[in-house]
Amino acid sequence: MKQIDQFESIFRSALKDVYKYRKLSVKSVLVVTDRKESKLEEYLEDLRCFLAVLGTDVKWTIFDDEKHFTAVHLLEKVAEVKPDLICTYRNLHSAAWQYPYSLGEHLDVLMQKTAQPVMILPHPDDTSIYPHAMVNTNRVMTMTDHLAKDHRLIDYGILFTEPQGILFLSHIEDQRTFSRYMEVISRIPDIDTDHAAEEIRARLVKEPSDYIDSCIASAHENKLPIEVKKIVGFGHHISEYRKLIEEHEIDLLIMNSKDDDQLAMHGMTYPLAVELRQIALLFL
Repeated sequence: MKQIDQFESIFRSALKDVYKYRKLSVKSVLVVTDRKESKLEEYLEDLRCFLAVLGTDVKWTIFDDEKHFTAVHLLEKVAEVKPDLICTYRNLHSAAWQYPYSLGEHLDVLMQKTAQPVMILPHPDDTSIYPHAMVNTNRVMTMTDHLAKDHRLIDYGILFTEPQGILFLSHIEDQRTFSRYMEVISRIPDIDTDHAAEEIRARLVKEPSDYIDSCIASAHENKLPIEVKKIVGFGHHISEYRKLIEEHEIDLLIMNSKDDDQLAMHGMTYPLAVELRQIALLFL
């Protein structure tokens, strides 16, 4: 039985998921805003410049109906327009955007009830955004806790990275979770804890690392006009991504928001969405 288990382990370790490039496009954008008319055109111009990577053949639709600005009306507008992308920001029609504690009811519903990607932009009145934010998308990062087999995430990362820009594909294992499991393993006499820690750590990063390598190879094969870089490691998700965003001057962070097993947002998505307010975030 032990030999069978060893054979199965070797077989499984040899299996690799390989990324295959699929070209995406965005032809229609729904902008949800509460900007007053006097400031609306300036905001829209800044947004179009920021998303210049989408090209000029994009239909822009604005939803700013203050009289009918409810979650229900918003979902009806999305169903009517059927946009490829929704752009908005936190705490619409509320002063709560000044406090880093929530996204607001409109975004909570929008991100879970719509199939379209939702881009959360820094609030137009927020003066704490990074200097490079909202200028362009020449430095984009994707994040997930299971990067392998997540082709859609990579597809959108490529779509939003400007030509000659850099796409960072990142996978950060949670150090606290790893340490907790190793603490349990250390209490099992039959297991060499140091060896187990080394093997498990290596195995946890190998799959996402191999997958990113296949993404880099695919970018070269398809002659994509961008550079793809790999970031794989351990750390605390929020603090690690905040550090990476500052270090690499990331303009757009892309992540998954939906979880098939629950109504709430996927994994670390919500706390990241609440705390990372200085740059644009794209949720799939």
